[in-house]
Amino acid sequence: MPLIPQSCPSCSSPLVVTQLNCTSCGTGVVGKFELSPFFRLSPDSLRFLEVFVRNRGNVKEMERETGESYWAIRRQLDEVITEMGFEESPKADDLSTRRQEILARLSRGEINVQEATKLLAQIKGDQS
Repeated sequence: MPLIPQSCPSCSSPLVVTQLNCTSCGTGVVGKFELSPFFRLSPDSLRFLEVFVRNRGNVKEMERETGESYWAIRRQLDEVITEMGFEESPKADDLSTRRQEILARLSRGEINVQEATKLLAQIKGDQS
């Protein structure tokens, strides 16, 4: 069965569910129904959440499975949270913590200077 379309194929405006039908007896219910925030997610975000749930939210396991860094996974999770409408933008404290974690990873030798510079630039770009 195909996924529920997210937007009008004619004008790209959001769609709403107005009818539900029972697969067993055919009873129909007509009205205007609210969809879960999960229905608003892009296919990429849904795939990310599938991996996240399969790994029980363990980012280390996600790193092993996807080959992506902690910060790439964290950024994707932040994007999903924003896409679902739960958070507008990162707080200043979160940005400071992210900077400190990058520098700590650099000092432990987990990343090199170039990668740390790139990650710090991404954080700076997220602020604007």
